[in-house]
Amino acid sequence: MSVFLFILSNNIIPIFILILLGFAMGKNFNMDIATLTKLNFYVFVPSFTFVNLYTTQIPIEMTKVLIVTICILVTNILVSWIISKGFAYDEGLKNAFANSIIFFNTGNIGVPLITLLFSSAPFLIDGETPYLNIALTAQIMILVVQNITTNTIGFMNAGRATTPWKESFYKVLKMPTIYAVPLAFLLKGVPYDITMLPIWPTLNYARHALVPVALIALGIQLSKTAFVFKNRAVYVSALVRLFGGPVFAMFFLYLFQIEGIMAQVVMISAALPTAVNTALIAVEYDNYPDFASQAVMLSTLLSGGSLVFIIYMARIIFPIV
Repeated sequence: MSVFLFILSNNIIPIFILILLGFAMGKNFNMDIATLTKLNFYVFVPSFTFVNLYTTQIPIEMTKVLIVTICILVTNILVSWIISKGFAYDEGLKNAFANSIIFFNTGNIGVPLITLLFSSAPFLIDGETPYLNIALTAQIMILVVQNITTNTIGFMNAGRATTPWKESFYKVLKMPTIYAVPLAFLLKGVPYDITMLPIWPTLNYARHALVPVALIALGIQLSKTAFVFKNRAVYVSALVRLFGGPVFAMFFLYLFQIEGIMAQVVMISAALPTAVNTALIAVEYDNYPDFASQAVMLSTLLSGGSLVFIIYMARIIFPIV
């Protein structure tokens, strides 16, 4: 019960407060959701990705985490395609449904959750956090895969129903995040510390703006959303996202023989709720924005309980040797 209350009070409730703030503002003011989404995609997301990549030391064994994360992503794509075929979703809903399962909240829930988990008992030893660095590095690797694919596959998926593929592809090429990743790795090899440049504080400010702006934007979108509580696709999406993800993760973790802290991080991350950016992408392309917003909201709400169970199981299945 204490673990549940800890996660609820330190991760879930703060997130919902920001969403509710956006919801209230959307109800009382004429808020421009399109402007907020563009700020996220063109300023805050690339800054967040670049700063995290540049400042994180990535050991060679983390390549296994990278491979497993890609395998989970491909599996999620296949599962979403099979479910969409079974329920005969149209092209737009099929792609929105796929995004809701493929992309999970590695940034504004995953990073703080992993930080809190591996900074407290039983991982806190004599006031030190010996496992935190490796846990955060593993989470950053997952974050890199998710950010790249959200800003490529995610946009392509959302645009396929209403936009010619060439136009969608060109729009993807305009996303700064896909250039922030190789640039960060390139500059890591340059014998100069760019954190000494005047632009570094700017990148830091922009990075810290990602989480609140994304959540407030989701709240504004929800204020304009007509809720349909009988929408079966939303419930199926939440179920597969929260419980299918960690099951797929377990399979690949055993296959690639990943154990301990790295395995725990991958399994917990695979159980995170649907990424807020999937709703913002749906708004950007006007591709089932109501479904996308409801999928984010429901999976985030249910994750307050499901994550406690997954965290408990991860510690049992992949103990620290």
